[in-house]
Amino acid sequence: MVSVKSALEGAGPSSAQPLLEPAPSISAAPHTVVVSDATPPSSPIRSLLTSPSPRARPLISRAPPSFSATTAAKPPGSLYPPATGRGVDYDGAVPRWEDSTEQADMVLELADGLALAGHSFGMVGYPESLTDPSYSSQILILTYPLIGNYGVPERSEISSATSEDAHNTPPSTDLLDSLPLEFESSHIHIAALVVANYHPSFSHHLAHSSLGQWLQEQGIPAIWGVDTRMLTKRLREGGVLLGRVLAKGKDTKINGERGRDNGVLNSFQRVLNGFSGARSEFTSGRDSVWREAYQLIPYFDPNADNMVAKVSRRTPKLYSAVDPRKLHKSGRPLRVVAVDVGMKWNQIRCLRERGVENHNFNAESEPYDGLFVSNGPGDPSMVKETIVHLSQALAESKVPIFGICLGHQLLAIASGASTRKMKYGNRGMNIPCTCSTSGRCYITSQNHGYEVDVSTLRVGWEPLFSNANDGSNEGIWMGKNGKPFFSVQFHPESAPGPRDTEFLFDVFIQSMVDCARHERLVPVDMPGGELTTNISARPRAQVKKVLVLGSGGLSIGQAGEFDYSGSQAIKALKEEGIYTILVNPNIATIQTSKGLADKVYFLPVTPDFVLKIIKHEKPDGIYVTFGGQTALNVGIKLKDDFAKLGVRVLGTPIDTIITTEDREMFARAMEEIGEKCAESATAVNLTEALTAAAKIGYPVIVRAAYALGGLGSGFAQNEDELSELCSKAFATSPQVLVERSMKGWKEIEYEVVRDCRNNCITVCNMEVSVITFYSADVKNFDPLGIHTGDSIVVAPSQTLSDADYNMLRTTAVNVIRHLGVIGECNIQYALNPNSREYCIIEVNARLSRSSALASKATGYPLAFIAAKLGLNIPLNEIRNSVTKLTSACFEPSLDYCVVKIPRWDLKKFSRVSTALSSSMKSVGEVMAIGRTFEETIQKAIRCIDDQLLGFGDHIPIEDLDYEIANPTDKRLFGIAAAFKRVVPDSTRAAAAN
Repeated sequence: MVSVKSALEGAGPSSAQPLLEPAPSISAAPHTVVVSDATPPSSPIRSLLTSPSPRARPLISRAPPSFSATTAAKPPGSLYPPATGRGVDYDGAVPRWEDSTEQADMVLELADGLALAGHSFGMVGYPESLTDPSYSSQILILTYPLIGNYGVPERSEISSATSEDAHNTPPSTDLLDSLPLEFESSHIHIAALVVANYHPSFSHHLAHSSLGQWLQEQGIPAIWGVDTRMLTKRLREGGVLLGRVLAKGKDTKINGERGRDNGVLNSFQRVLNGFSGARSEFTSGRDSVWREAYQLIPYFDPNADNMVAKVSRRTPKLYSAVDPRKLHKSGRPLRVVAVDVGMKWNQIRCLRERGVENHNFNAESEPYDGLFVSNGPGDPSMVKETIVHLSQALAESKVPIFGICLGHQLLAIASGASTRKMKYGNRGMNIPCTCSTSGRCYITSQNHGYEVDVSTLRVGWEPLFSNANDGSNEGIWMGKNGKPFFSVQFHPESAPGPRDTEFLFDVFIQSMVDCARHERLVPVDMPGGELTTNISARPRAQVKKVLVLGSGGLSIGQAGEFDYSGSQAIKALKEEGIYTILVNPNIATIQTSKGLADKVYFLPVTPDFVLKIIKHEKPDGIYVTFGGQTALNVGIKLKDDFAKLGVRVLGTPIDTIITTEDREMFARAMEEIGEKCAESATAVNLTEALTAAAKIGYPVIVRAAYALGGLGSGFAQNEDELSELCSKAFATSPQVLVERSMKGWKEIEYEVVRDCRNNCITVCNMEVSVITFYSADVKNFDPLGIHTGDSIVVAPSQTLSDADYNMLRTTAVNVIRHLGVIGECNIQYALNPNSREYCIIEVNARLSRSSALASKATGYPLAFIAAKLGLNIPLNEIRNSVTKLTSACFEPSLDYCVVKIPRWDLKKFSRVSTALSSSMKSVGEVMAIGRTFEETIQKAIRCIDDQLLGFGDHIPIEDLDYEIANPTDKRLFGIAAAFKRVVPDSTRAAAAN
């Protein structure tokens, strides 16, 4: 049972001023500014600007703040004008509005003088981040390219509370379901929200309202149209800054959604005139010209207040355990006292779901079995009374103790150590932390501006985790032979963020069980093994000569992407001083260029030729995962020969490759870990295929095993179509998989990396079925059923909530670990757009077309890293190839949008069907990068054909209804024509203006 108790000094009413004024009468608000990669809302604020993690760095610097406000000219006739506004920071600018007819609704001003104008509106992971008490009184800056895509779920009455007395008060019922899964407290805690691009339209089955509406309900100001990248860079250079959000004068009514009425990013960011000496005082002169139209408030430093008193519970609360309960020897449930210093609801869920009770009682008079200290905001040194009580608990040493975030800092101070303020802090959901006991590196979610000074740890205390990027402390404990006291700086409960370290709750609960059983304190048993054992179990591969298989000649399904992967792998091997031999008959490639590989064989990539080369060259190792399906098939056929000749297969084992290629074996492997594949059956002849289809039910999809580019696959509505498909499939493959059709579901892909020590990251996730449009009910370009190579792909995903994203991410990590992939692979999902039901389509245990796209989209060199991982070099020991300082064990965060569009040449052949299906037909693809989806997709369209000006009805469509319902190479332009039909001319004209 879990008893949530208030932070001891915060039990009474807070003496702090109310943070917000109720909307719509929005004034200003100053606070701490935090950059995050989640997505948030809008209202008045006072705050400090703080810096985020590598995903989202702090924004502000000390540059002289003189700014000129201008608006960019809108391209004539453009339905979606690009977001071209950028912040300008230079001396001598004249304070004026140039070429503008109105002033901005809202201004973000920083203490260093930078002022940015944008539009108010009333945030993947924004509900969780906005309701996280750790963000109390901070201005949250989200770097995600478009915020609001999946709306906000339905709020219970308690989760819509705005009164200060509500704080984290949960619903009165004691059911676990009473803590809404999408929220982390009863109301929004941030002071204000800043985003680059926001839209009130949303697309998610749980969405109940727009983000702006939720913000307005809670009186939280938000501003969009701000260059968050520029802000991030400034914070990265200057560290934490105070900031404030200024709204128009009291007589000005602000319409939260109005900014979107005239088109996407219709009003460009303006940079306002400031003055280098200005702080909280404003006098007459040029620096006060623009401020006359806004409500001015003084800057406010939240660190000067006891923030814990504002967000902690006023009264204790009982949460009963979820069955099966863990019991004490006396028969009562095991009990946890949870000290609330800003606790997130997911911490309560994590404790209860593990069978312990959170009980409302006096810890001094009733028995309990564990002490938990939650996360929270502010300076840990301000929470003096809680520190005193923790010191007493440490001295008494009765039960295991576990702390998170602020709780980690408080436990450290109580033990005699000290904390210090960081220049940037760590804020984000992709921060790598290395465990000192096992050497394992985990991706964590963090939000903190203070750290424990390891040099001040008292005797008996040791570092448990460290930040793989900046080396700061991320956890402490009393060692493997010490008392069961430990704490971590990151958030193992996530919400939002990855769930990789949620096992720490299991460690804590198991420690409670062990101590209760033995009736004394016993040491904590940390999972993951011993560091020395892990190193000796997976030593670095001692190879001097390595053979790399290329993909052979160009063909539909594999071409330039494998040239990219192979050349990256060769560079990585050369960096490690390894002699490389390449087999590739295609002279028109980068990897065969002189000076890259040490030796090149321009011979076909076939088993016979590869075997002859091996016997002649006698290499120590071979890579079969950088040459697409061709190299993979060669590796499978020569598996036994490799062993006989003493050639080590580097990277993913051949047995793993066989499992992923054999459809029946793959389905069984997924069943072993309880993962879901579509209902399916394998067949080796037409009779078996017809029997399987009759059992599953039509329509079905047929997939050929060991096939390139989906060759031989397709959908069948009846027996005749199935017979035709099977005749083609069996001509190229000995086996087919007949499976349930999920045509119309979303298709989601993840690029996953794993090393020899079980460290796992997901580098990029892509939505193959794309986005809801603003003006029409067109939800997907290419739902599931179209080969990825023939689909429009968008990264990062645009319609997945944090729960969706991390559900699929966790599954990807579990699958890859179970299969035993070493290096990089691709996993594809089908996701029901009306629920969280999903199925695994397939896993490509090699570098794929999507891998090359993900590498170029994120800047993360997947093939380069995968080649080093094949040598058994741990991921967290490889340096980031861009910074050269931080670890390669991180997950890139995009503040921009990437769109991939395929290119077809079907018009050259008069009798070739233009219909698109699960078998690939495109001969190439283009990738565009931009700050908004509208900008990016139009860039990609222009790259496909220089005769196309962008998203429009440039190509005549004979049967529009057919084109929309049946995918062809002209489908995108059919959608544009549908827009023209659905959206009235008057609306388009207004948007263009």
